[in-house]
Amino acid sequence: MSKEYEGLAREILNKVGGKENVLDVYHCQTRLRFRLAEEGKADQAGLDSMDGVAEVLISGGVFQVVIGTHVKYVFEEIDRLVGPKKAEESGGGNQGGPKRNPAEVVIDFVSGTFQPIIPALSGAGMVKALLAL
Repeated sequence: MSKEYEGLAREILNKVGGKENVLDVYHCQTRLRFRLAEEGKADQAGLDSMDGVAEVLISGGVFQVVIGTHVKYVFEEIDRLVGPKKAEESGGGNQGGPKRNPAEVVIDFVSGTFQPIIPALSGAGMVKALLAL
């Protein structure tokens, strides 16, 4: 874990309402994604103005904080600060969150399936371009 991002992680966690407000947290290539108990507790304007945060979005009941390519290190610190969440604490599955329509579930599944192979496809494309030259 990188202690370099501990301060940023603490600030983000405080601005989303503290660890008690976080039901679930995960990340993608550039964003921290929070499922919050109460979105009203989150300080979206405060997060937007922070150094190290590019943008804040709310989509499909997920509070997204765009960090950049170093999101993995920030996530490690936030995950350490939040600690493990038990199923009964977080409402078990999606019970505590908003209802999602079937189309969102399918899109989420497809994007989650292909996300890990995007770097490999990009690399293969670059190799193919070099070979074409």
